[in-house]
Amino acid sequence: MLKPLLRLEDLRKSFGSLQVADAINLAVLAGETHAIIGPNGAGKTSLINQICGALVPDGGRITFADRDVTHLSIAARAQLGLGRSFQITQVLPGFTALENVALAAQARAGSSFRFWRPAAAEVALNRIAARSLELVELAARAHILAGSLSHGERRRLEIAIALAHAPKLLLLDEPMAGAGIEDAPRLVALLQGLKSHYTVLLVEHDMQAVFALADRISVLVAGRIIATGNPQQVRADPAVRAAYLGEAV
Repeated sequence: MLKPLLRLEDLRKSFGSLQVADAINLAVLAGETHAIIGPNGAGKTSLINQICGALVPDGGRITFADRDVTHLSIAARAQLGLGRSFQITQVLPGFTALENVALAAQARAGSSFRFWRPAAAEVALNRIAARSLELVELAARAHILAGSLSHGERRRLEIAIALAHAPKLLLLDEPMAGAGIEDAPRLVALLQGLKSHYTVLLVEHDMQAVFALADRISVLVAGRIIATGNPQQVRADPAVRAAYLGEAV
């Protein structure tokens, strides 16, 4: 049996009377693509923020690679191999695609983003950045300013930035958000290509993408996991259809 790379145990988080994590228990197995789905306001992004360290849970425990990371910083978790993309793109528009990724590689090496010029001149960092851009099919756009890239290209650039951190677990928060008719199939194909190399935790509203990519799916509703299983099991679950999929598909 595959070993969990990430484990959440009785995770709890509230904002006043709003409970966004209600005793969440979840295991992400090494090598799998695990999707988190649910309606708006279910607590999906709050969950990702707790996993990466942007939010501190009120209770429970987060274990990553056999280490308790519940109270570690974002930087410390990144050093351990947690890579994350965002629901809204977080690229630096005045820097080239290569420079954006080189900065991420530099941060992985332990340097400050303030010293980006040495990063731009560093052959080893640029090699890592160039490889990451190749993986997301942006090698030909390496020297284009990020602000001049299309929306779909910026989404791919953000994934390249996450890959430059050499992640053991890739956290993807709605990578399909805003994707057009042409962008969506390309992003799905890109993520399918990454499946064999990375463990992925995917938060996504695009059900076609989820069912094409996920090995297992967990359904989050009102801060609680109501079901976990393979795509066929989740699609057929009456509670899931009543709470979410009946409207989503």
